[in-house]
Amino acid sequence: MGADWPTAPLDELVDDILDRRGVTPLKLGSDFVTAGHRVISAKLIKGRRIDLSADDPRFVDGPTYKKWMKTPLLEDDVIMTSEAPLGELAYVAERLEWCLGQRLFGIRSCKERLHGRFLYYALQSGPVTRDLHSRSTGTTVLGVRQTELRRIQIPVPPLRAQRAIAHILGTLDDKIDLNRRMNDTLEAMARALFKSWFVDFDPVRAKADGRTPSGMDAETAKLFPSQFVESESGPIPKGWTSAPLGHWVTALSGGTPSKGDASLWGGNLPWVSPKAMTDIHADQAEAFVTPSAIGNGTRIAPSGATLVMVRGMGLHQKVRVSQVRHEVTFNQDVKALLPKAIEASLLLFALLDGQDDLLGRVESSGHGTGKLPSEILLAHRITLPPLAEQTLLARVFDALNDRIGAARQETHTLVAMRDELLPRLLSGEVEVLGDDRLAGVA
Repeated sequence: MGADWPTAPLDELVDDILDRRGVTPLKLGSDFVTAGHRVISAKLIKGRRIDLSADDPRFVDGPTYKKWMKTPLLEDDVIMTSEAPLGELAYVAERLEWCLGQRLFGIRSCKERLHGRFLYYALQSGPVTRDLHSRSTGTTVLGVRQTELRRIQIPVPPLRAQRAIAHILGTLDDKIDLNRRMNDTLEAMARALFKSWFVDFDPVRAKADGRTPSGMDAETAKLFPSQFVESESGPIPKGWTSAPLGHWVTALSGGTPSKGDASLWGGNLPWVSPKAMTDIHADQAEAFVTPSAIGNGTRIAPSGATLVMVRGMGLHQKVRVSQVRHEVTFNQDVKALLPKAIEASLLLFALLDGQDDLLGRVESSGHGTGKLPSEILLAHRITLPPLAEQTLLARVFDALNDRIGAARQETHTLVAMRDELLPRLLSGEVEVLGDDRLAGVA
């Protein structure tokens, strides 16, 4: 039994809409500074959150902040992009003394009528997003004015139901965010450990100085030598090998099956492009191909291979590196590196560690497209012990990588659950009985 919630224009449900579009430090008699109050740009609002890693940070000083923000961002506010793209959202969980940049609205609900986090989810529902886009203007770039934003129709169930819906969906989002932050920490730990062991050689330096390597048991410490020898790369641990990447891996090129052949597309094999390589694991493909596509435009990268972006518009900003944990196919902008004389997890973290070095070797192929030629990629040097020692030392990296993978898989499940529940809760198809309980499904 679905609920027929009443609706009301947003204008009747808000206390304020913070609209600081067009405000810049220059217009306020100031300029950006190196520290102070963070300025949130529209580029930071993506993936339903404020992604602080998505932009070079900009700040203003205290006096400029007071001129810029007539009222601060408060807990329970909702941030929405007004254009390019329209309708990206973030929920403000605590008061933020940050400046709201251009192309952004800060929406403050009237607490007597509208729960802020419920509004955040209502703005994601199909009827509301369609209403929002119907009021937008523009040809190549869609945007909405505040006057039109205030006219969009918002469902207004009783406050108790609003709180329950916000609690259910918010609990899922909180767990998704917790998994993301945990994985960021685990990845940072693995990167730091790889650099310490295989780039800075800290355990070897400690033993060479007569010290006990820190942060490891005696059995692990035995796997590191206590001397250095000269090599083409400079001093390296005795018994280890410094060699170009091509010594350690087999490199495969990808491709795109014919778009005109329907028999090659719509299968069960993920087809990965750089768009899917935004995290440590490439586990979200943009398209799927059939087995007929293998050898007919693309090829298989087996589980454990590491993918490297070698061509694309974004290559001048970052050389994307991702591991695959199941068989995938891949396009021509990607190289698949198959472990040959290197443990799979060590290959992954070696290339993550080498991202900055590889970025400095990216060439331009015109129209802003970057390219990383195979001979340059495969010349990147890695220093490692023999495979037997690698296998033992890789256990800690395997464990961290597996924990990241498990959390990512759980997150995919939670996202699917949230996306399934959201429209059904907002329409009243799924009833709520209390702050965290669901009734039967209509």
